[in-house]
Amino acid sequence: MYRVLYRKWRPQTFADVVGQEHITSTLAHEVEIGKVSHAYLFTGSRGTGKTTCAKILAKAANCLNPVDGNPCNECAVCKGLDDGTILDVIEIDAASNNGVDNIRDLREEANYTPVHTKYRVYIIDEVHMLSIGAFNALLKTLEEPPPHVKFILATTEVHKLPATILSRCQRFDFHRITPEKIKARLIHVAERENISVDDDAALLIARIADGALRDALSILDRCSGISAHVTTDVVSSAAGLAGKDYLFDLVDNINMNNPSEVLSLISKLHNDSCDMERLCSELINHYRNIMIIKTVKNPQQLIVCTDIDLELYKKQAENTTLFKVISCITILEECATLLKSSTSKRTQMEMCAVKLCIPDISGDTSALIDRIEKIENTIRSGKIVSAPETKPEKQEIKEEPKPIEEKKEEETLPPPPPPPTNAPEETSADVDTIFTAWSDVLAKLDVTDKPLTGILGNSSAYIRGDFLLVKCDNPVFSQFIRQDNHAKAIRIAVYEVTGRKYRLGIYKSEDGNAKTNDPLADLVSKINNL
Repeated sequence: MYRVLYRKWRPQTFADVVGQEHITSTLAHEVEIGKVSHAYLFTGSRGTGKTTCAKILAKAANCLNPVDGNPCNECAVCKGLDDGTILDVIEIDAASNNGVDNIRDLREEANYTPVHTKYRVYIIDEVHMLSIGAFNALLKTLEEPPPHVKFILATTEVHKLPATILSRCQRFDFHRITPEKIKARLIHVAERENISVDDDAALLIARIADGALRDALSILDRCSGISAHVTTDVVSSAAGLAGKDYLFDLVDNINMNNPSEVLSLISKLHNDSCDMERLCSELINHYRNIMIIKTVKNPQQLIVCTDIDLELYKKQAENTTLFKVISCITILEECATLLKSSTSKRTQMEMCAVKLCIPDISGDTSALIDRIEKIENTIRSGKIVSAPETKPEKQEIKEEPKPIEEKKEEETLPPPPPPPTNAPEETSADVDTIFTAWSDVLAKLDVTDKPLTGILGNSSAYIRGDFLLVKCDNPVFSQFIRQDNHAKAIRIAVYEVTGRKYRLGIYKSEDGNAKTNDPLADLVSKINNL
């Protein structure tokens, strides 16, 4: 009967375990000097050798002729444990035996001495799946087991274990195995299995495995079933890396701000039964790769892809900015969260695509910084900056007054009711005039934004040119005014009272020393200093 590679090549001694020398050397020394603990806890990601080391430790502790702390694999006990004729080493799957009754049975069975070995060893895999009652039932036995009983607990999610369990075990953390060590192991196995594998293909498998040697051997097994000679193309086909051209097409059109084509591609993928959550996840990983290229000197060490795809990633990285990439990742992460509860996943994904293509409609900070960077680059190049069509009320940059600290960028307001006739007169840009209708504005805010009204108690306002400056001693106000919904509520209320559109700012006395990190204020300051 054919045995898959990861089972056939499971290590039989500590020396055979790859990439966990800091653990295997300690365990072998403990066996050699006869100081085997009563309870161990092995933690780490999948495929890193936790169960393998547990089996080797159980066998070494019972071996009749251990060699430097390793089992000899030749004595009757070692052979009996390997072929299953000796049942003194018990493996328990906590996912399916997680109740109190299961642990009670284990406690009763632990009282009996082993039949053929020195120790009865219980290997409890995925121990974090035990219920709270089962953990409590295990505590006393785990702390003071009979002298002939050893416990080895293994888990991938150690944070789910109670502190009472952690404190009773000797803990070992298994690291992800490096791609270089996985590659060397794959080549070693391939030579003995008469599988021809290229070095580049072995390294690609190692990177795809993400530190899990078991996954790497499974991929090699799959590749050998496709072709007797394993190349990077075979690995790409077996691992599902091929056929991702639609991701590059989507990102190319997003970089060109072409929502029509992006929506057409999403429609085609939807008709081809592509899951929208999976598409969103793939786009996040795609932008992550672009981010790595733009920030790391040797990105091929951190990106799992073929050399051809790496060149395509580099080309796309040249056509976008880092702020744009981070903004896209942020928007996609929000979309991934919303997709889990959305009634129409396609619509949610389409909304996300439009935000990616039209940064102006996104309130994300990264998108705002990206837009500012584009404006700065345009100014440095000496080109004229034209106002976007979606914001007809936005003033030309050259018409902006001296920057006022902590002012916010004006947004498009919804159509207000007919303006009243008592609108304030124009004021000089250098003179502060008290805004007498501020109480009427607060009355409207009391209806539309009650939390903000509470913050604005005992506040006042001044007019300086086309700016409305709010004077408020409450230190929380500066945080509220930076939130789009609160700032917009003030502007709408002012517009409904006066019939005029004012830019919003915070009034500072002449001796004020407060500074702001607002990106728009910094931009205006740079423009005025040109």
